[in-house]
Amino acid sequence: MVKELQASIRTIMTPGPVEAEPRVLRAMSTPILGQYDPEFFALMQDVTDLLKMPFQTDNEWALAVDGTARAGLEAAVCGIIEHGDKVLVPAFGRFGYLMAELAQRAGAQVKIIEQEWGTIFDPKTVIDEIKAYNPKMLIMVHGETSTGQMQNLKEIGLFCKENDVLFMVDAVATFTGADFQTDAWGVDIAVAGTQKCLSVPTGMAPLTYNDKVEKILASRYQVELGLTKDVRNDRFISSNYLDLSQIQQYWGPKHINHHTEMTSMIYALREGLRIVHEEGLENRFARHRKHEKAMMTGLNAMGLTLFGDMSSKMPTVTCVNIPEGLDGEAVRATLLHHYGVEIASSFGSLAGKIWRIGNMGFSSRKENVLHTLNALEASITFHGGKIAKGEAAQAALKFYNEN
Repeated sequence: MVKELQASIRTIMTPGPVEAEPRVLRAMSTPILGQYDPEFFALMQDVTDLLKMPFQTDNEWALAVDGTARAGLEAAVCGIIEHGDKVLVPAFGRFGYLMAELAQRAGAQVKIIEQEWGTIFDPKTVIDEIKAYNPKMLIMVHGETSTGQMQNLKEIGLFCKENDVLFMVDAVATFTGADFQTDAWGVDIAVAGTQKCLSVPTGMAPLTYNDKVEKILASRYQVELGLTKDVRNDRFISSNYLDLSQIQQYWGPKHINHHTEMTSMIYALREGLRIVHEEGLENRFARHRKHEKAMMTGLNAMGLTLFGDMSSKMPTVTCVNIPEGLDGEAVRATLLHHYGVEIASSFGSLAGKIWRIGNMGFSSRKENVLHTLNALEASITFHGGKIAKGEAAQAALKFYNEN
């Protein structure tokens, strides 16, 4: 007989998923409402209204795609891009290349420009490439969790706005954890996720878009065949489940059914967003910056070196060079199995070279930072790493005492 589920309690300090807010988990146990229940439609409208403040937008459209953040990214790409469209993707880590792949799969002519991992683009470099390539759309990552870097977007976005280039941004790793200004930065469509700074379980992708994007979606809208055979469109979006034009109709006032909504995840998303409003954006950003600085202070005191350009570092992810000769995966295993602490490795050219420590949402707490520093020090020492013992937590404590 299969035993009752009892998942281990972890201190999750990865770049996502992170520990869920307890109030969010309680909200998920709320009784199920039917998908046509007016009370449920009211909850969906709450989500739309609550999303606009953290996205910092006056857009009419703010909703959530069912699926992980990648589902939202793919829905955005498939909804806007048609076969042969030119798309420019500046990549400075793994997820820039993901955006290029999504655009290629949607039939775009994709040009990728590359930046050394651990750094970001000079906005002028991107603007010059836009002038040379003349794309329909530019797609950029705001916070690149594979390298811990955060791209400056305002100058690029305003150039796109002035030159009629659609600007899409992956804000998955920074949404509610770092400043992201959809309207002020000229972003046409922004996509986030629930499982990172929002501290809601994985499963929905919040997004927002402006009138320019809405017009494109409206021009490609096709009613599902089972609802009518009379509305056909040669430019229909290739994916049914990720058809943003149909999902928009589902979230809109007509509530034209598209799929059975993820009821408990709507509860979770609504509560997670309510908590953001309760805390306030500036307070939330300040909390992430404070715990980031405490973590960096402790890591430096331990004698570890940080990876990447510190002037463009994300406040929600800290990348650490693995000391030479040390088995990084063995250290991570000791952390997890003996201390219940999870940190992340990395990808591609950085695999086995850095650890990535998250500082996101509910996981961004003083007790988590101190526990992680103590556990990391002990685990590195256990595997023969040469570090300054007894210094990390003390340095972080001193930081907290002074801040």
